[in-house]
Amino acid sequence: MELRQLRYFVTVAEELHFGKAALRLHMTQPPLSQTIQALEEALGAVLFERNRRGVALTPAGSALLPEARRMLAQAQELPQLVQRAAAGEVGRLTLAFVSSADYSVLPPFLRAYRAAYPQVQITLQEATSDLQLDDLLHNRIDAGLLIPPLPDKARQELDYLPVLNEPLVLALPSGLPVLKKKGKLKLSALPPLPLIIFPRAISPALHDAILSVFHDAGMTPQIGQEAIQMQTIVSLVSAGIGMALVPQSVSNLMRTGVEYRALADATPLVETGLAWRRDNASPVLHGFLELLRKELRKSVLC
Repeated sequence: MELRQLRYFVTVAEELHFGKAALRLHMTQPPLSQTIQALEEALGAVLFERNRRGVALTPAGSALLPEARRMLAQAQELPQLVQRAAAGEVGRLTLAFVSSADYSVLPPFLRAYRAAYPQVQITLQEATSDLQLDDLLHNRIDAGLLIPPLPDKARQELDYLPVLNEPLVLALPSGLPVLKKKGKLKLSALPPLPLIIFPRAISPALHDAILSVFHDAGMTPQIGQEAIQMQTIVSLVSAGIGMALVPQSVSNLMRTGVEYRALADATPLVETGLAWRRDNASPVLHGFLELLRKELRKSVLC
């Protein structure tokens, strides 16, 4: 069965006259009749009743007519669909992100991307940097917002774009006497609270950066609890279990029992960036990257 046959069938069904249908199709009547007969043979059913009074649809023809119209309409939309897919305007994108990105760059960028590409289906996965790298190397996700650096093996297969640099801040249990003082706090002025931190294997660079703040201040923190997600770390602080150093954007996570303060001590900047496979030719991914670069340029100019 060909689309041409369906188009001829719909025209005859609308005219209920082979001669008039042939005129509409800019052809003679014999090849039109032959095409309809070939379609009936292919379907194994008579589509038109033919008699001296004219032409009428059979029950089989009536059943075929709406489906034939639907198929022809879909066929007309195919070029536009293909062009939109080639431009990255339709399709699917799987994006992973570290939890701190959920309180900084992720929400505003997703709003901008949704506005620009409303037909793209986005699958979001919260994951630590180490899991994202493994998923990228095994083609399980398209891109990941993670904390660098990338291991040597990953750099051979992945591209990387810095997105955000931010300082570390203190997350402290509310009610500490030292919090009565306004402004920045020095580590040496804090009570000896246990440090709540994530396992080093998850993000070695950030883990080491946090510990370096203490070491530069001449202190050795007592690690009291490890947790994987920033939300969990902040929850443990709110429970009074200890203190934490977190990226500044995490202070957007408001939690009763937690107060965030800037550090008077020198603190390294924590970088968050986007990584993706260098060989990923997806138009959807390339549209995502193009818009991200545009948004980053706007933020710099602002």
